[in-house]
Amino acid sequence: MQASWGRNAGLGLALGSAFAFGGSGVAAKPLIEAGLDPLHVVWLRVAGSALIMLPVAWRHRDLVRRRPALLLGFGLLAVAGVQACYFGAISRIPVGVALLIEYLAPALVLGWVRFVQRRPVTRAAAVGVVLAVAGLACVVEVWSGLTFDALGLLLALGAACCQVGYFVLSDHGGDGDNAADPLGVIAYGLLVGTAVLTVIARPWSMDFSLLGGSASMGGTAVPAGLLLAWVVLVATVLAYVTGVVSVRKLSPQVAGVVACLEAVIATVLAWVLLREHLSAPQIVGGAVVLIGAFIAQSQAPKAPSGPVASGSVVASAADAGVTDEERLSVERAGT
Repeated sequence: MQASWGRNAGLGLALGSAFAFGGSGVAAKPLIEAGLDPLHVVWLRVAGSALIMLPVAWRHRDLVRRRPALLLGFGLLAVAGVQACYFGAISRIPVGVALLIEYLAPALVLGWVRFVQRRPVTRAAAVGVVLAVAGLACVVEVWSGLTFDALGLLLALGAACCQVGYFVLSDHGGDGDNAADPLGVIAYGLLVGTAVLTVIARPWSMDFSLLGGSASMGGTAVPAGLLLAWVVLVATVLAYVTGVVSVRKLSPQVAGVVACLEAVIATVLAWVLLREHLSAPQIVGGAVVLIGAFIAQSQAPKAPSGPVASGSVVASAADAGVTDEERLSVERAGT
């Protein structure tokens, strides 16, 4: 009962994270159209979130000594890497293509779990990934325009790899007796990301006066400061907190597939708020993504186990965590 409740809670958090991340583009696009450089919007997003999480970072300052590699990796990959690679990619290839390549991350997560960690994955997760990627191809209408810019494609693939780092590091941080508090990991990740993006975005060249004006959202004037507050508080702080906790309650592969809903949510919000209408293939694709996410989370991933000998009795003993000597006795009894 408790495991089922934890899984349902993890699914709810993953959906909340997908919604929060999905709303970032809807709020950020009016700011960009108002005159802010995309990289400046990214810097404001990360730096503002780091400022909000600064008290949390101070509270968990022991993490700098205990888990420096985890904090550095999370900041470089999960925060700065995803943002920088994605925005670099969309400057060279269509946004839809870049988004599709980035959301190949769930498939890459499965590859990491299966071939690097040598852990089995469920068929449900694999089928869910295939359906989710196929649905995303429809949502972003990948066939509408593809330019084979090698650097752009590599940057988009870099964003996908960095997103794999987000899921893997989020899960890794909760392992063992030296587990890192997820809020502390996020806080320091945002601080590291801010430092890296400051070098890339050069915010001192930004026109900060634009933040005091308004931006057009679907023909309605909205204060730029309000949009920025949404990007910082909801689309970053809330999104990362719920996302990291959901990965620890579910698994990297399942949470990764559920995260594909971000593209669907972003498209629907753009339809409602920015008047960017959906085509029939996009609606069908969104439904396929939902089905894929549901299938992926319908079964728990298989836990890692030691070497399993032949025979169902021996396999059960291995899964139960008995010693090698006891397992040998079980094997002899079964022959």
